[in-house]
Amino acid sequence: MGCGVSKSNQFHKNSGKAIKSAVLIQRWYRQFVARKEMRRRYTWHIFQSIEYSGEQAQIKLYNFLGYLMDNFTPASNERNLISHIFRENEVCRDAEWERYFCYKNIEVPDLYSGPHLTFPLTVEQAVGLVEAFRNKKQLHSRYVLQLLLETWKQLRLLPNINRISTCHSKEITICGDLHGQLEDLLLIFYKNDMPSLEKPYLFNGDFVDRGKDSIEILIILFSFLLVYPSEVYLNRGNHEDHIVNLRYGFTKEVLSKYRMHGKRILKLLQKIFSWLPLATVIDQKVLVIHGGISNTTDLNVLARVDRHNYNSALRPPKKRHPSVAGVPINSDMDEEAGSTNKVFQRRPSLKFPRTLTKDGFQNRSLQDFSELLRVNTVEDVEIHKRLPGPLGPENDTSQSCESQSCESISSEDEWKQILDLLWSDPMAQDGCVPNEVRGGGCYWGPDVTEDFLNRHNLQLIIRSHECKQEGYEFCHNRKVLTLFSASNYYDVGSNRGAYVKLGPDLVPYLVQYQASSMIRELSVRQSAGRSERSANKVLREQLFAHKSDLICAFKKLDSENIGRVSLADWASAVESVMRLGLPWRIMRSQLVTGRSADSSIDYYEWFNELAIKGANADHIDQSLLETLYRHRSTLETIFRIVDTDNSGFITMEDFRQTWKLLSVYLKMEITEEAISDLAVTIDSNQDGSIDIEEFMEAFRLTDKKSRLERGRSMFMGTATDLTKLEGDPNI
Repeated sequence: MGCGVSKSNQFHKNSGKAIKSAVLIQRWYRQFVARKEMRRRYTWHIFQSIEYSGEQAQIKLYNFLGYLMDNFTPASNERNLISHIFRENEVCRDAEWERYFCYKNIEVPDLYSGPHLTFPLTVEQAVGLVEAFRNKKQLHSRYVLQLLLETWKQLRLLPNINRISTCHSKEITICGDLHGQLEDLLLIFYKNDMPSLEKPYLFNGDFVDRGKDSIEILIILFSFLLVYPSEVYLNRGNHEDHIVNLRYGFTKEVLSKYRMHGKRILKLLQKIFSWLPLATVIDQKVLVIHGGISNTTDLNVLARVDRHNYNSALRPPKKRHPSVAGVPINSDMDEEAGSTNKVFQRRPSLKFPRTLTKDGFQNRSLQDFSELLRVNTVEDVEIHKRLPGPLGPENDTSQSCESQSCESISSEDEWKQILDLLWSDPMAQDGCVPNEVRGGGCYWGPDVTEDFLNRHNLQLIIRSHECKQEGYEFCHNRKVLTLFSASNYYDVGSNRGAYVKLGPDLVPYLVQYQASSMIRELSVRQSAGRSERSANKVLREQLFAHKSDLICAFKKLDSENIGRVSLADWASAVESVMRLGLPWRIMRSQLVTGRSADSSIDYYEWFNELAIKGANADHIDQSLLETLYRHRSTLETIFRIVDTDNSGFITMEDFRQTWKLLSVYLKMEITEEAISDLAVTIDSNQDGSIDIEEFMEAFRLTDKKSRLERGRSMFMGTATDLTKLEGDPNI
């Protein structure tokens, strides 16, 4: 019996150890999962912060240039540099566009080995295009122009809001953003079959930009639209916009692939983008839109707008005036021919400038314009508050409002409806507020969704516009579904893509995938580690680009001026400058390699670790160099605007004017001497012109372009930079 007691005690003792071991293992595993989740979240946060800040910078830059256009004298050099991008958004006759579609004088050489097209297109030809692009072949420019002409004719027949029905034999497949990633589209076709009479598709915008195969995706989608006009539907996205394309790579892609006729192709695509439908309603119950809604979104209004007037959704269309005193219809004189007392009104969420009279800008230049922006800001805010309409507290007009003025307010309302539709994002809180993160559209809450669905007798909104790690995400009590079809969007392994199938029961059936062959060779841990390293690399670049601001913040905390700060002070200073809301103390091991016994950080040594090895820039003004690193994408966008003939080269004078535009936009002083030194450094062959690509590559922040940076999505500014502009209502 005693022996039995002994064995029992031994058993309880061993079981106690086992339980303690299990608890320790469980605790360790929970900590491991928690750390992994935190790293996943801050990696994602870094990627999204950079993406959205780039979009915000693009909108702010465009509004700034629009302000110059509306207030500078027509003869000024600065105005001439940028006027052509605003003429694209004027309302003009279709007959003026038809001459751009002429393709008959373009011959296809015998040596051409790509696909040949005859019209009307056949199913075999559309499938042949898919196979040709899979094998890296290119469609000849003659066929591209002919395809665009037929697409334009077809899109003009379509309403603003497509209405389609499902049936038991026809599930409709809905795809989100593709962003020029042909590999994703090919995988969707492989898993789900190509469009056919039995397999209808709806593609929900953002076909282009960032990826390297945007034009091929457009050609495939347009060809299937022509073959199956009742089975293939296209919605417009916020990237189907020629102004956005300047920054995010599509413009450059077309010009590099079609050097001879690229400019014409881009011109036609501007018009085609404006004719894309704005929304699709399935079985009268499901609304499919690219961005989202606001508390003022009305499908009845959207059904009536002239959508083709909005070549760019970032700016209201400008009606063209008849020829005045022999001036051509596309002249910049239309500003002078208009009403002299017009009110310049735009959406408050886009930070629109104040109204200034023409007399105030006679003989003005950029040098004294920067001073004008700083004057009377408080008074201007008060004036805008008193104005009727969108900028004032009340949205009504005076009784003396003439018919022409009333029409402009109606046009403004239409523009806001389209802007919200293409740029908005959902939020968890109730309400509807301007989308300050992107710079355009709004954030809308569950209450707005509920009200909108009730008013229009709908049950679900399917939208895209936001990258999601799983390729999709439900919100607002599962009444809003976000769908994103570009996998590996930020980096290989960063996210899945997804598409959704809807049958008569309207219950979403989601299919996820990851297109890259490389991701299949990586374990889950390797994939997560790759994304994390990529995000940290981008973050280190941002930190270096804000070197001067960070050093000032460190010096304030370094009371003894020894060049060192504690870990807590380092984290506090970095957050005060970057304002990214990241766990900096935890991330110290990824960002700071040097260690000390007391855990303090030598911030000068740290910046030496972050130093970017690029062009020999020792003699270039360091503040100018930091500006270049920080606002590289904004500068390149201005370069692309100034390069009116799309040659890839600009003159020395245009180079100086570009930097002057940037200096006024950023409200900083850049001397002529500093700009000249920079120009001399780049013009190595001394031919008097600047190669844009060579210039931007010389000052690239990385030795290899990341997926996120591809297509000019990098903007090295943070909330600190943007708040400098927020304080002035003019920008």
